[in-house]
Amino acid sequence: MTGTETIHATCVAFGDIGILLRGPSGSGKSDLALRLIDAGATLVADDRVMLSVGEGCLVASAPPVLAGLLEVRGVGIVELPNASNIDIVLIAELVSADAVDRLPDAGWSAYLDRRIRTIALAPFEHTAVAKLRIAAYDAAAQPDPATGARRRVEDDRHDDG
Repeated sequence: MTGTETIHATCVAFGDIGILLRGPSGSGKSDLALRLIDAGATLVADDRVMLSVGEGCLVASAPPVLAGLLEVRGVGIVELPNASNIDIVLIAELVSADAVDRLPDAGWSAYLDRRIRTIALAPFEHTAVAKLRIAAYDAAAQPDPATGARRRVEDDRHDDG
């Protein structure tokens, strides 16, 4: 399937590793994006994300009218450098802390017939940025450059999907 889809979400990238943040309004997408940007990520899109298929990958960009804009609650709309046409390697579903499994099985979501690794994440935990960065680099088959961490997966729990 080809085409495009625009969804309510926020997207950032560590280099070419794109992370899609999903959750209802007020769930912390923009707040977490700001903390990720402060930790070295680049804004791709806030509030609405345009998805398309490029060379077999799910690709994210901002709608032109929103490119480079991030809502910072209590401050207003700020302008930031932004990236576009970023491959999404991880989706973070923003949930309450009690909805996050301690040792989760591999989760997956699909957009435009592309399957993407998905995790549940409590966005306001102090370690949310580090957890998300580790999971994103792991989904890209790389160790986290800040910590060297990789997610350990037991053979019987691994889903190569």
